[in-house]
Amino acid sequence: MTTTTTSNNIETTDPATGDTLSLYPLFTDDQVEETIQKSHEAFKKWKFKSVEERGKVISAIGEEFQNYKTELAELMTAEMGKLLKQSKQEVDLCSAICSFSAQNAPDALKSEEREISDGGRGIITYSPLGVIYGIQPWNYPAYQVIRYTIANLMAGNSVLLKHAQNVTGTAKLLKMIFDTAGVPEGLFSVLVITHDQSDSIIQHDLVRGVTLTGSPDAGKKIGEKAGGELKKMVLELGSNDAYMIFDDADIDLAVEKCIQGRIYNNGETCIAAKRFIATEAVYDEFREKFVKGMKALKSGDPTDSETDLGPMARKDLREKLHEQVQKSVQNGAEILCGGEMPEGDGYYYPATVLAQVSDGQPAYDDELFGPVASLMKAKDNEDAMRIANDSRFGLGGGIFSKDVDKAVEMASKYFDTGMVFINSFGLAEPNMPFGGVKNSGYGREHGGFGMKEFVNAKSIMIGED
Repeated sequence: MTTTTTSNNIETTDPATGDTLSLYPLFTDDQVEETIQKSHEAFKKWKFKSVEERGKVISAIGEEFQNYKTELAELMTAEMGKLLKQSKQEVDLCSAICSFSAQNAPDALKSEEREISDGGRGIITYSPLGVIYGIQPWNYPAYQVIRYTIANLMAGNSVLLKHAQNVTGTAKLLKMIFDTAGVPEGLFSVLVITHDQSDSIIQHDLVRGVTLTGSPDAGKKIGEKAGGELKKMVLELGSNDAYMIFDDADIDLAVEKCIQGRIYNNGETCIAAKRFIATEAVYDEFREKFVKGMKALKSGDPTDSETDLGPMARKDLREKLHEQVQKSVQNGAEILCGGEMPEGDGYYYPATVLAQVSDGQPAYDDELFGPVASLMKAKDNEDAMRIANDSRFGLGGGIFSKDVDKAVEMASKYFDTGMVFINSFGLAEPNMPFGGVKNSGYGREHGGFGMKEFVNAKSIMIGED
């Protein structure tokens, strides 16, 4: 494991070497209670700040991200193994989210007036709820936090964070960045806690909402606990996104973007390209070029600018991925490249392509959270869409076609996902909604939508004068 929890501490480990990074003391129950109380007290003051006043603080956070860019990027790479150049891109995305939120919150959260039936008028206001508790994963140690935190601070809420244990150092550094930017004391708090303590926070009367990014199993467990307390949730639960290569696709472009989409962030991305469905007309060409490109990737030190693929974040994650590959092969899949557990230090796994992928294999049914691609053949464009939708997930996906208008029609009418990329691969845009359907969860973040997930849309009705 990359992270070890003792009776009193969390130990973090560098996945590139297996060496210990740091020890962090766990909170006592009294410290947890004190943190929640301070968060609530901070909320009671913050909620009366104007959106413009909040925006100034949020803008300052974005600026501080740039001031801490080198330190934060190096720490994220050390804790979870992502390429250093991609860690720097993540910091820039965090700054962009702060900027977008500060600029657009006044419009997104402004009161609305409507006529009502008796000749009077109605006013709709968006009031903050209170303390919002976020449970976040390790794969984007800064961005995952910023995605829900900034929206909720803009809305007037206060925020608690339980980060993944193996990126505890990043969580602590984020707190420092927020403090340096002038975020009021108690408004953003990091909790270094156990799962049992986390459950007690969900049940706490002062906690008004819960947001989780994680696996479907985690979503079911946390959703059950929050639902039992009648608390609003937002869930982003991963996926096995399908990228379709239609009959008229630009194959070279498709290969380039599909490789990027599979191995970005070492393949450990909820919205990564994972299943690749090419029609019969282009399958052989796509397969040949795709496998060649995956074989050519350079694996190694994530701090080296020439490296394409770093280590996986934890030993257990690598073991699970390899087990999924082996089970897929046992059930008929064919390894075109990779698929062997490497020797040596660190938690590296090779870029892998599986063919002959079909129902009943982990490569078809489940999320492969690492640099393993599932390659499938479809009869035609419509059959490709059928296969793409044959999934319990629905976060994102892609279409490659020179007929962009037709691709847009297919995406809007038939693709059962929350996000679709056409002739491209992407992760997140601050001005576009982020979220999924089916077992990929519910609720939306970004694009102004996240600011309204944890607010009270309040109706005020005034009779005719």
